[in-house]
Amino acid sequence: MSMSDKSPKVAEFTAPGVESESAKKAIELLDQRLVALLDLQLTLKHVHWNVVGPNFIGVHEMLDPQVDSVRDMTDTIAERIATMGGVPVGTPQAIADRRSWEDYSLGKGLVKDHLVALDKVYDGVNKDHRKAMETLADLDPVSEDMLTGQLAELEQFQWFVRAHIESSSGELKS
Repeated sequence: MSMSDKSPKVAEFTAPGVESESAKKAIELLDQRLVALLDLQLTLKHVHWNVVGPNFIGVHEMLDPQVDSVRDMTDTIAERIATMGGVPVGTPQAIADRRSWEDYSLGKGLVKDHLVALDKVYDGVNKDHRKAMETLADLDPVSEDMLTGQLAELEQFQWFVRAHIESSSGELKS
């Protein structure tokens, strides 16, 4: 379901120099990224609350700055949607309705198990951010640039996660 099915574009304007149709497509892409990052923010906090075992405190403390940064990313995207004339929607039901992936399945679990699962979450978020950037390059370079900066940070967060599950030979635990 596209963003326009849930929350129609209500403004009769967009950012100066952006064609209306390009803005509409950009808003739809940004909405998908908003949903993914809102979901990621909640998933990171869930892992923070439920991780146990060896290296607990290091992982527990590593996750809060990621939560805070991803929260800032969602705000930036929501404000860009509004700038483009769209309506950012971040209510729980709207997020669940617009998600195209399964919910994070682990509850209380060992550090390794959560980090392997979290690595897969970052795989999806980062891959989809990169795809959105490619499309936004032709629609709205400002939005593309915004996502580029976010992706650099998201990839670093994934590297932090992977550092905990990587062997000395460079293989990831599964």
